[in-house]
Amino acid sequence: MIHNAAARQAVPEMHGEMVEIKPLAHLDAAVRMPGSKSYTQRAMVLAALAEGESRLRDALIAEDTALLAEALGALGAGVRRDGRDLLVTGTAGKIGRPVRAIQLGNNGTAMRLLAGVASLAQGAIDLTGGKRLCERPMKPLLDALRDLGVSSWTEDGLGYPPVRILGGGLKGGRAVLRNIGSSQYISALLIAAPFAASDVTLVLEGQIPSLPYVALTIETMGAFGVRVLEEGPARYVVPCGQRYMGREYRIEGDASSASYFFAAATLLAGRIRVENIDASTRQGDIRFLEILERLGARIERGKDHVTVAGGRMPSGELTFDMGGMPDMVPTLAVLAALRPGKTSIRNVAHLRLKESDRLAVLARELGKTGIEARELADGLTITGGRPQGAPIETYNDHRIAMAFAVLGLAVPGMAIAGEGCVGKSFPGFWETFKGLYGNGSSPDRGGSLQTNENIPPAGGRRESIKERVA
Repeated sequence: MIHNAAARQAVPEMHGEMVEIKPLAHLDAAVRMPGSKSYTQRAMVLAALAEGESRLRDALIAEDTALLAEALGALGAGVRRDGRDLLVTGTAGKIGRPVRAIQLGNNGTAMRLLAGVASLAQGAIDLTGGKRLCERPMKPLLDALRDLGVSSWTEDGLGYPPVRILGGGLKGGRAVLRNIGSSQYISALLIAAPFAASDVTLVLEGQIPSLPYVALTIETMGAFGVRVLEEGPARYVVPCGQRYMGREYRIEGDASSASYFFAAATLLAGRIRVENIDASTRQGDIRFLEILERLGARIERGKDHVTVAGGRMPSGELTFDMGGMPDMVPTLAVLAALRPGKTSIRNVAHLRLKESDRLAVLARELGKTGIEARELADGLTITGGRPQGAPIETYNDHRIAMAFAVLGLAVPGMAIAGEGCVGKSFPGFWETFKGLYGNGSSPDRGGSLQTNENIPPAGGRRESIKERVA
């Protein structure tokens, strides 16, 4: 249920492959978030490796999770939808060999996690994806798998997908990950480690982004029956011989998806209650609330909801280290566009390796609105001002689309091209966003508005979740 006091505001208008965002004069709303993508994908993989059946309650149903479901099915697990839940029949770690390469679209999390899963198979498994996914590096993960006894192949040995994992099972031992570009390499190794022939020790050195998501992985592993010993902040030991057990597991709401609505209240000096969000979650992006407090917002943290009331954003120079929550950079960038003063965003060089080169894209698209945004080696500087409306290219990046939609609430004339890319993580985004205006009518786009019942496929015709998760 979506409630809003601004019942006579205009709603977004969708034309062709572009959605026009109408400014919102007053915001006082409540919205509900879908299940967490991070928790859903980890739980799906763990349930697929478990003994017995698992029910994942309130799972995220989106393009990424549908691609992962197909991949897990090809590896021998059973995944089907039951209402808002996913039922997963596990393999007990006995991974099958698919007859063809596993296609993962633009799902980087699945590519990393399944590289670890594929190491458990008795034979080679090929993993591939779309053009952008095949530009995202895998070498640090593949090198670590080699140290633990599993070989792999990539074209010219450069470590980019397509990748062939030769399997045979992990022997165990010690692997060092140094100055890596993704914490998902660590999660992939941790998840596969219980099936190794001997204990697995992972040592982290140098810069490691998004570490809160390693803690999230460890928490989820524990829920399925496997313990990870943390011998300090940069050393993990997984005792061999443990096994995942099927269970009922509830997926909490997605803090990353919630951030766009938190930001809307901050930008408009309005109020929003975001339901199905636990303020004590291990999702690293919940710390975005602390940034919003620095930007003048008042936060009420509940057990199953968060309320944000915006205020006047402070002026002057501010610097934010976003290494622990890089996915929040596009959202912070659009707030910085309207904040009086210079905003520096640092420690996010790895954003060049996401669904798009997010640093370059943000600088380019903010520039279209008249805002000075300059790329740094590890981030951005943005000088706030009075942005003007402009057509925004999303580069098939869901987080660019959703962040600039928020900017359009305050800036007339904003239009988002290729808006369907939100189906990767939040298929119901536009429907939820529409609820901010308090108008129950649906945008007219010939039936192609994304919802949780209709998932945009990685390529080809649209398929329902009943077809994609079977």
